[in-house]
Amino acid sequence: MSQGVNAAPSPNPAQGPAAVDLLPGGLDAGIEAVLMVIDEPIGAPALAEVLEVGEERVTAALLRLRAQYDGGDTPRGFELRELAGGWRIFSRRDFAPFVSRFVIDGQTARLTQAALETLAVIAYRQPVSRGRIAAIRGVNVDSVVRTLLTRGLIHEAPDDGESGATLYQTTSYFLERLGLGSISELPRLSPHLPGVGDIDDYDVDSPWKSANHETT
Repeated sequence: MSQGVNAAPSPNPAQGPAAVDLLPGGLDAGIEAVLMVIDEPIGAPALAEVLEVGEERVTAALLRLRAQYDGGDTPRGFELRELAGGWRIFSRRDFAPFVSRFVIDGQTARLTQAALETLAVIAYRQPVSRGRIAAIRGVNVDSVVRTLLTRGLIHEAPDDGESGATLYQTTSYFLERLGLGSISELPRLSPHLPGVGDIDDYDVDSPWKSANHETT
């Protein structure tokens, strides 16, 4: 029988342990090492390719790690979540108030009140244009938007091809610093940012309003 010269060898138990199995912690530790450096969720197939093991082994290891983080004698402050077709480590939701406090009082302590309010507008109204942000805040926001772009907290959204205006939205780094898995998990920020409590009243089709307010 002949084999294709470009055929990649597939994992075979008869060939002995994979390279990652010979390292301290084995496959579980290898998966953790990769999860610590990713910027977005990674799927089991991609992990299997990187670690050169079978996908079934990776899936079993991911489930094992998730159970380990969620239970055991020493509960962790982080959790392994499966979302958006992949896996990623996040701060545990139970500690969201402390993580938020760190972001607001610590990591962003050097942001001005104007920057924090502008960030709140973008977070709850995204994707939103600079003109809309200025209309909501009632002041010019050019320099503040540049600051938030520089900090990596916001970025330009894909062009919708209709208005022609540049739209802004929060980044994955913003969610990471808040310990959130998606923008839908955003808490109300009005207690921390006076003056933006009525932000959802500027448009009746506000996505935050429809997702978080009950109609009477």
